[in-house]
Amino acid sequence: MGCLTIVLLLSGQAMADDLVFTLTNGTSVVLDQFYASPTGVKDWEDDIPGAETLYPGERIQITIADGRRTCTCDLLSTFVDGDKVEESGVDLCNPGSYEIR
Repeated sequence: MGCLTIVLLLSGQAMADDLVFTLTNGTSVVLDQFYASPTGVKDWEDDIPGAETLYPGERIQITIADGRRTCTCDLLSTFVDGDKVEESGVDLCNPGSYEIR
């Protein structure tokens, strides 16, 4: 019983460390890929699943379940027309949302 309790506590801790925010496509072009890496990480991490083909005006809840509760991220958005939007040092915890413009 003690092992089960530890596993459940660890699972709860991992869930508490997830970064959850709402992503809104505030542009007039379909979003193709979206990347979020903690500020200071040299390379972009994997494309966030679910954010692709986000149409103008649409929003989606994003969960980054990497065990790091890092609020400040560098963001890269790529669009179907080839344009890119890159922003550094974005706080995704406050207000818990991000709109691509």
